[in-house]
Amino acid sequence: MEGAAKFYHPYEPYDIQLEFMRTLYECIDQGKIGIFESPTGTGKSLSLACGSLTWLRDHKRKEFDESIAAIEGDNDEPEWMVQHSREEKKSQVIQKRAELEAKLEKIRQHERKVRNRQENGPTLTKKRKLDDDSGKDVDIVDEEQFALDDYESDDEGTKSSKANNGDADLGLSKETQALMQKLGYGLSALQKPEDLEAEDELKIYFCSRTHSQLSQFVNELKRIDLPAAIPAVQEEIKKKDKLHEELKHLSLGARKNLCINSKVSSLKSTTAINERCLELQDAKTPKEKRCPFVPNKENESTVLDFQHHALAKIRDIEDLGSLGKKLGVCPYYATRPAVKPSEIVTLPYPLLLQKTAREALGLSLKNHIVIIDEAHNLMDAISSIHTVEVPLQQLQLARAQLTAYLQRFRNRLKGKNRVYVTQVVRLLDSIASFLSTLDIKKGSEGTVQTTELLKGKGVDQINLYKLMHYLQESKLARKVEGYVSLEQQKQQNINAAGVGKEVTVPVLTHITNLFMVLTNPAREGRLFYTVGADKAETKVKYMLLDPSEHFREIVEEARAVILAGGTMSPMSDYLTRLFPYLDNSRITTLSCGHVIPTTNLFVSPIISSHNNIDFNFTFPSRNSPSTITALGESILQLLPSIPNGCVAFFPSYSYMDQVVASWQRSPSPSQPSLWTRMQKQKTLFKESQATGTEDVLTSYTSAVNTTQKGAFLLAVLNGRLSEGINFSDHLGRCVMVIGLPYANPNTAEQKAKIAYIEEKAVAAGQAAKEAAREFADNNCMRSVNQAIGRAVRHKGDWSAILLFDARYAQKRIQEKLPGWIKASLGGGMGAGRKHRDVEVGLKAFYARKKAEETLSNT
Repeated sequence: MEGAAKFYHPYEPYDIQLEFMRTLYECIDQGKIGIFESPTGTGKSLSLACGSLTWLRDHKRKEFDESIAAIEGDNDEPEWMVQHSREEKKSQVIQKRAELEAKLEKIRQHERKVRNRQENGPTLTKKRKLDDDSGKDVDIVDEEQFALDDYESDDEGTKSSKANNGDADLGLSKETQALMQKLGYGLSALQKPEDLEAEDELKIYFCSRTHSQLSQFVNELKRIDLPAAIPAVQEEIKKKDKLHEELKHLSLGARKNLCINSKVSSLKSTTAINERCLELQDAKTPKEKRCPFVPNKENESTVLDFQHHALAKIRDIEDLGSLGKKLGVCPYYATRPAVKPSEIVTLPYPLLLQKTAREALGLSLKNHIVIIDEAHNLMDAISSIHTVEVPLQQLQLARAQLTAYLQRFRNRLKGKNRVYVTQVVRLLDSIASFLSTLDIKKGSEGTVQTTELLKGKGVDQINLYKLMHYLQESKLARKVEGYVSLEQQKQQNINAAGVGKEVTVPVLTHITNLFMVLTNPAREGRLFYTVGADKAETKVKYMLLDPSEHFREIVEEARAVILAGGTMSPMSDYLTRLFPYLDNSRITTLSCGHVIPTTNLFVSPIISSHNNIDFNFTFPSRNSPSTITALGESILQLLPSIPNGCVAFFPSYSYMDQVVASWQRSPSPSQPSLWTRMQKQKTLFKESQATGTEDVLTSYTSAVNTTQKGAFLLAVLNGRLSEGINFSDHLGRCVMVIGLPYANPNTAEQKAKIAYIEEKAVAAGQAAKEAAREFADNNCMRSVNQAIGRAVRHKGDWSAILLFDARYAQKRIQEKLPGWIKASLGGGMGAGRKHRDVEVGLKAFYARKKAEETLSNT
């Protein structure tokens, strides 16, 4: 299989990979929404890259050919002259591309030489030292810069500068803004002004949850060799090889990942890093105190060098950080002009999903392709990004900071500045007053209406839209926090301690986000309160209930949107909650099988114990001592059959701790506990909510690989070990799931979610209770599917999956398992097995796999 037939896949693709890439290609070509499920270990990342990039290059080639063919001459011109014009135009375009490729290739060759010499090497260009004196002391000495400018505009309908210019509201100096505009966002930034190309290359935005996942994807991109988008003309083919076009890729990240100013990047919180960065660029900041690495007139050529190097080879976010340090230029800002000439841009969830982040980066999704990997938790991610939680102590701290600011600048506040600052004070007091008067006797949690938060004196007269416009334009929060930080630093300097340390939490900036969500339509979210044991911990929280509206703009702008993951089942949630406004004909779904044969997987529900006690882990029944004991006895009898490593997932940390505590109690002084008996079978480990996973995972791995009896790890669904950790081969010869992780239906937040789902269902003419149950089932089974997908990670892997709960025998639950899991369910759909049946089947499965391994080793 060659080239285009296998989508330029670097290896011989499996049949399921070919099906995946064909379906992906068609989905993008038809401008659809795609939901793709491909189990981990089936080469999903490469399939996504090869399928989408093959379409990209094909489409660009097609558009180029069509544009050349569209060239027409005058009516009296002979066809050979028209054809000559077409070839001439084609040659000009190819020549421009060739010049750019030659420029980038020169950079690649230079970097290869440096690498081959195994030197740290001379810098690629003359750079500013990272310990430049101007960056040594980022503390601002002139408090006048924190005074508010006169504010006259009172039209909240006016588009903020952010909407018009990605940098304008960031506090950039005028010269920095001018340079960023001058550098542009197309190939004009890389070539001479007279050699302008298309403003915005057709591209793919590839998004995943973490930078580590993106780095893995970037490494896959390095394996792919694609043909050029523009075919060479016949004359060029005769002279030399056809034009080779390297993939132009760019990684985007947040300041905390890309900042090279150690005085800023060393700050503890993301918000603090962002605020200090903007503070050091503010037009009022003395020039000698501004960050020396941000683009300016002095380093214009270095910024251009950075863009060339960024596009010359495929680099992950760490590579760009190192490049910025080597060149002495800020990679966070210097990457922006390189977005438009890129063919594929990788970025984490928040930079794509948050509109303000896209605007700040100047990203346009118009007619581009958006691919979101690890999308099984996309709806939760959207809700999380737009959720705001503020405790009473932060409101009180913000009030104290604002009071200190007013004492210093009160005489400088005039006109509307005075009006709006007063409104902020009233809002803080009103919300703080509500939380202060809450009594634990009224309930530890509940919902609250916006009107209840805004009962304070004069608050009902506040136009929140105008106030938010003012806060964005005046940068009040940043000025207040900057001033308070300066005063604290002065005091510390007097005491000869703490110079340059982070001395204030930017709480007012965070609280401004709460003010913002108060302007959201009531139907989109709900407000909640939680009463803390300490009154200062009592908090108000806004939770987004409808992720579809915030994702809709992405869907409507992009040419195609692809959601992909290893465990996307059940898929019905995406249709009803994320794309309720789309006709099903616009949505393509694909659930791929696994590359392993069905004989490599043993899957079974376990509905009862060895002594016929039903496994019912519902909220009312799971605390029964007899149920907990029966579970331990059942597992104890299965452990001797299980080789190497076994992992059991519980529905929550609290329930796991409760079960372990019960197992550790001895039934009598003369009898060993269940825990002690299990320890004789395997070395035991337990995930902790309080500590990280690295130590327990390292110890578990060591026990599996170095001891004959292996190890047994207890973990939690939706916990750290249930996502992103591979329990392949010996680490996961058996995965157990205890119960079903349904959300507690009695919490205020869950009640609000269910009420919202039922309300939407009724409006759509559907059964409310059925919709609510479907929502709860889908959320639950998505967590189960994510956990059991940890076990089988490649073609030769094998494992057993045991589902402890009678409900796993129900057809409605089994239907929500991934197809490759359902294919291996023993006894067919709807089957449930008692402990003894499973034990017999499990022993036979492991005996067969042991015989196969013995045979393969002889």
